[in-house]
Amino acid sequence: MTLAEGLRRRLAEPRIVLAPGVYDALSALIAQQAGHEALYLSGASVAYTRLGRPDIGLTMMTEVADTVANIRDRVDLPLIVDADTGWGNALNVQRCMRVFERAGATAIQLEDQASPKRCGHLKGKAVIPKAEMVGKVKAALDARQAGTLVIARTDAIAVEGFEAALDRAHAYAEAGADVLFVEAPKSLEQMRTITARLGPKVPLLANMVEGGDTPISNAGDLEALGFRLVIFPGALARVVATAARELYDIIRRDGSTAAMQGRMHDLMGLNAVIGLDAMLETGKRYE
Repeated sequence: MTLAEGLRRRLAEPRIVLAPGVYDALSALIAQQAGHEALYLSGASVAYTRLGRPDIGLTMMTEVADTVANIRDRVDLPLIVDADTGWGNALNVQRCMRVFERAGATAIQLEDQASPKRCGHLKGKAVIPKAEMVGKVKAALDARQAGTLVIARTDAIAVEGFEAALDRAHAYAEAGADVLFVEAPKSLEQMRTITARLGPKVPLLANMVEGGDTPISNAGDLEALGFRLVIFPGALARVVATAARELYDIIRRDGSTAAMQGRMHDLMGLNAVIGLDAMLETGKRYE
């Protein structure tokens, strides 16, 4: 069974799939070691960590594809990849599908924002016409060669209203999307309506963004609502940014990392996480 087939089968089960956000091979490896069954490559976190910039459409397709390839070289879990708008029109979407499939994506997520896009929980978004997004979904499906899942996201709640967003999501399901993602519902009532109206069609994704528009819920509650996939896209980047600032403040204050050493791996501890001994043993076989 391929990773895509396995993910598709899991999403058909009532038990929700947790996909923590990762942004490089190290974070993906640690998530796998923690026992997760799927990963989410966050476009926002790629922008945060590779560029030191906000999620406003600054990343390039090749930068994300390079990250996908590095992660796939290290872990063998299903990898859901945020493909933003597909970097252009339907033809660009098809190239994006081919490039990401070759790099190792298990699913790609496409959104109906206009370019330049921005984080789904920021103000000032715009969306393309519904028919154009339907064409992009169909283009992605036609281009795939390895059964890669297509997640169709709509950002229309903040632009055209809640009912329009549901109408768009229904159209994307009719176009063949494997998973639907209605971004930034503002209440549990809206979340219940999403699952009641769209849940019977295809699996639904819930996005948990700390400080965003959507009420933070745990996986069990989201499963009870009818969601089949939940992502935590930027949580790690926010934790790392907090810890990094604390570390750098300590170094500036003390001229030493001693105050932080109880909360970090030492050299050999980190080497154990990333598998130094196993890799050296592998190398010895070829000497």
